[in-house]
Amino acid sequence: MTIETIVGISRQTVELVLALAGPVLLAGLVVGIAVALFQAATQINEMTLTLIPKMLAVVISLALFGPWMLQKLVSFTTVLIQELPSYVG
Repeated sequence: MTIETIVGISRQTVELVLALAGPVLLAGLVVGIAVALFQAATQINEMTLTLIPKMLAVVISLALFGPWMLQKLVSFTTVLIQELPSYVG
């Protein structure tokens, strides 16, 4: 196993992690900004007002993107396991 192989696998892994986490984090970010703007406009400073909408956005985005995320993860793992003999020998 060469350094280039390790770097390539590491790069693919980081790209996959960013692609899988992106939609969920983006949904939380958008909802968080919207709630913050609403709180600033109305001067309501309730902690549950920020937490519950973000949690709902994350759950909804996981429900929407979950099958796609699972398919990407399974395909990456399958390719990694299939290529394992070439990495070792």
